[in-house]
Amino acid sequence: MTCYAIGLLHDVEMGPGILAYLEGIDATLAPFGGRYRIHGGVPEMLEGACDRDLIVIAFPDRAAARAWYGSAAYQALLPHRLRHARGAVFLIDGVAEGHRATDILRRGG
Repeated sequence: MTCYAIGLLHDVEMGPGILAYLEGIDATLAPFGGRYRIHGGVPEMLEGACDRDLIVIAFPDRAAARAWYGSAAYQALLPHRLRHARGAVFLIDGVAEGHRATDILRRGG
């Protein structure tokens, strides 16, 4: 099942550190089948407010997503982002084709 690496970043300091991160991250994704689905952009807010940059990267499964995050190539880049941006990053599985809202009632959450 597709797994998504989600980043909700704020206070991004554009400069050499973030530039190095951006220039290097694409090469770290390819070996694990990672591909961008959302990378920032201006949301059209329908409810509430959002002051974060949203990044969504899809991987074939959670094992691939974990392997990417733990890879030597990504770990070498990670300090650039950690020093120059704040926020949350997490993995979450997608849903199967045909998923319905009430399906969560059967899995207890």
